[in-house]
Amino acid sequence: MTARSLNLDDALYHYLLDVSLRETPLLRRLRDETQALPTARWQVAPEQGQFLALLIQLTAARQVLEVGTFTGYSALCMAQALPADGSLICCDLPGDYNATARRYWQEAGVERRIDLRLAPALQTLADLEQAGRLESFDLIFIDADKANYPAYLESALRLLRVGGLAVFDNTLWSGRVLEVNPASADTRAIQALNRALRDDSRIDLSLLPLGDGLTLCRKR
Repeated sequence: MTARSLNLDDALYHYLLDVSLRETPLLRRLRDETQALPTARWQVAPEQGQFLALLIQLTAARQVLEVGTFTGYSALCMAQALPADGSLICCDLPGDYNATARRYWQEAGVERRIDLRLAPALQTLADLEQAGRLESFDLIFIDADKANYPAYLESALRLLRVGGLAVFDNTLWSGRVLEVNPASADTRAIQALNRALRDDSRIDLSLLPLGDGLTLCRKR
């Protein structure tokens, strides 16, 4: 028995995957292809993708928004969990990896559920607000440029319905959140977000030691 979260060494982590991960062959192929890229660290862990899918099923989410899509692994997990009339808007910048994402979405048969918008995410979020999408999303997953995390929080709270979830990735930042006076703007932004979320009366909160840290914020 323990009164704190376990530290997962390699053996225990592989056991976790062995007894719980239900990754399809298609998702595994996408993950393996992505791991060959120099930016492979941008991809979510497979257990995070499965957890996001479970969140969609638990909350009966139909309208989902993703900020930061990369090769489309987390988007594919979420799109497959959506009901037939559900939709997912993905925000990312133009890059070679966009074609990889589209290829796998098409092979999975979920491309019609996904609207990939290629522009700076803050602009896409502002456009959604202008288009009347305030308080219309059930779940928003945020895994993009960390320096804008505090700004993404404010946008997410405007776009989420009451009871909706904002989910932030990388909130433990491989331990760099412990740095004092960090030089990195990304680290400073994550530290600021974490401190702000702790005392934010607009949300209910849980930071999970899943992957690189996954924070769930339920809009009150």
